[in-house]
Amino acid sequence: MMTPDTVVALVSQALEVAMATAGPLLLASLLTGLLVSIFQAATQINEMTLTFIPKLVVMFLVMVFLGPWALQLMVDFMVRLFTSIPGLIG
Repeated sequence: MMTPDTVVALVSQALEVAMATAGPLLLASLLTGLLVSIFQAATQINEMTLTFIPKLVVMFLVMVFLGPWALQLMVDFMVRLFTSIPGLIG
């Protein structure tokens, strides 16, 4: 039976999976932006597009290395969600 507690638990699990999959990408982007901005401040190069390419490359590399893990995490969540549907309906 779908109770409010069940819905809250499902939403909580979904948010945990979303944060776990997006967290490494966001952290890598943040660190890359910080390093590029320190480089820009040290060299006094104030080009706005300079941060885009390094972030793009780092995000691509993070997806190459952590993509299979993130995909497996999402697949496991979806399998758990779909197999629990009969028990949730009642």
